[in-house]
Amino acid sequence: MRNNTLSRADLSDTEGRIYNVHYGDILVKFGEVLNVQCDSLPRITDDDLAERLTCQPLFDGDVIIADTAEDEAVGKCCELRGCDGKPIVAGLHTIACRPRIGFASGYLGYYLNSAAFHNQLLPLMQGIKVISVSRSAIGVTDVRYPSLPEQDVIGSFFQQLDALITLHQREYYVG
Repeated sequence: MRNNTLSRADLSDTEGRIYNVHYGDILVKFGEVLNVQCDSLPRITDDDLAERLTCQPLFDGDVIIADTAEDEAVGKCCELRGCDGKPIVAGLHTIACRPRIGFASGYLGYYLNSAAFHNQLLPLMQGIKVISVSRSAIGVTDVRYPSLPEQDVIGSFFQQLDALITLHQREYYVG
């Protein structure tokens, strides 16, 4: 799937019709599962420009990988959920992937960010000051997965754990 090459300057929090997943947000803002209903996505400011882009729209279950970073955070990704027909595209320095088979909600986001998967990416990374990983390098990795019911349990467990951690962080900052 194709991404676009728009910079942060072409994005806005309030203007524009088409949403854009930016690699910087994957690295620092979004978790393993990007819930479009809850998380704030930037938009492409110029609607005419956005309509001319050749990137494919993203849907629930798609995974967006940050292919560039200044450290070994390269390969961090988000699994999209809650798209509900919103026009969403992958932005600069991302690799958008659509699984060929169905996965339970949350499973891929957590698995692809695990040490088990990330350790496969480490020898495939290139660069010194800016590190990157290519689409072809990601293509040679192994994705391991249990049955769909087990995936569902795993994805739900980690989503609940994230919610609990977030709750305790809020209590810590408020208290």
